[in-house]
Amino acid sequence: MSRRVRIRPQIPYRQTRFRCLSAMIAILFGFLACTYSLAADSPPQVTLDTGKAGPRTVEGLTQRSILRDYKFAWEHLAQAMEFNSPDPLNGLFAGNANATLHEAVLNQQRSGLSSRYRNQTHQLEAVFYAPEGDVIELHDTAEYDLQLLDGDKTIHDERVKVHYVVLMTPGADRWVIRQFQAVPQF
Repeated sequence: MSRRVRIRPQIPYRQTRFRCLSAMIAILFGFLACTYSLAADSPPQVTLDTGKAGPRTVEGLTQRSILRDYKFAWEHLAQAMEFNSPDPLNGLFAGNANATLHEAVLNQQRSGLSSRYRNQTHQLEAVFYAPEGDVIELHDTAEYDLQLLDGDKTIHDERVKVHYVVLMTPGADRWVIRQFQAVPQF
């Protein structure tokens, strides 16, 4: 019995290299487009003044951790409100803050609306840092563009300035927000 051997035509090296290069460029442009769409809104700008905190002095490492985690929490809060999903809140908010924000997301889901928090700036002032280092009270003067959307249609857009009183406690690997209350003024 004779076997048939099928001979595949050889693709010239230049064509192979061109196809690989084209594929790599397409992947790169796809990645850049995704990155741009995710970064279209800059992350929250957060500053922290610990000069008035007491009775304990806030250490440098603690300051950096609080800044990082507060910024991260606001990024995820904005995602939760924009996409009507409480999942981004998990692990960043606890206790009363977690329950209140979960309820806000559920209310939005029921109404069919969503919110966008854009161009956020937060000026944090530490006013109390427990002697044991297990709780810190922060006053946040937050400014951001708030958009209310019905589907893809913006129905309200304004620049707001809100004052928050925040209690944060250390968790296993980050500081978490336990109390989060908007107040008229400090």
